[in-house]
Amino acid sequence: MKAVQNKNRIWELDFLRGIALILMIYFHIIFDMKEFYNYPVIYGSGINYYIGKAAAILFILISGISCSLSRNNMKRGLKVLGIALVITAVSYIYSKDFCIKFGILHFLGASMLLYPLYSRINKYLLIVLGTAVIIAGYFVQKINVSTEILFPIGLINSKFTSGDYYPLLPWLGVFMYGNAMGRILYTAKTSILNFPIRDNIISMGGRKTLLIYVLHQPVIVLILALVNIIIAQT
Repeated sequence: MKAVQNKNRIWELDFLRGIALILMIYFHIIFDMKEFYNYPVIYGSGINYYIGKAAAILFILISGISCSLSRNNMKRGLKVLGIALVITAVSYIYSKDFCIKFGILHFLGASMLLYPLYSRINKYLLIVLGTAVIIAGYFVQKINVSTEILFPIGLINSKFTSGDYYPLLPWLGVFMYGNAMGRILYTAKTSILNFPIRDNIISMGGRKTLLIYVLHQPVIVLILALVNIIIAQT
């Protein structure tokens, strides 16, 4: 989820990543208010639902772009997937009902590790392949299987639950779109926009996305718990 450059980062990717982070934090606040404290808010439909999906799509596209520019996808993928597995363990301990079995970090880590398998495919053919993956995901979601071990690719049954769920089908198709965008737009591996605004709070957050992603949920839950304590005492 980090940009490939250090000294000369692609500022617009940091900025868009920061926007995605803001949208994600907002969605998770609404989610936690509803699921943990039963506030009368809705996240499964309407504007809140689309804000959550917009955040996820932005993260996936930008990660796909960064993946196409990076030479360390194996290392990056293992790091992200390792953190995701820690989140699975912690969420299971906290609540089995909300255990995150294959959330967006699991997906991104797995996608980075899979990238070498198709990295040499023509960039325009990759768009076609990504579309095929998305279409396949649509049909896979309609299949009910007897086992639960195929959930990473999108094959689940009625008993499967996950607090966050982004299976490879169809979401790997969106990741492939990002890969193709990276190859088309960033052949020089530099910014394509001539008005850098890298020194702002949104871009700063975008440069620390993984750290903020790991920490934001405990902070949100803690703040909501304090708010509820204060309300109960007034």
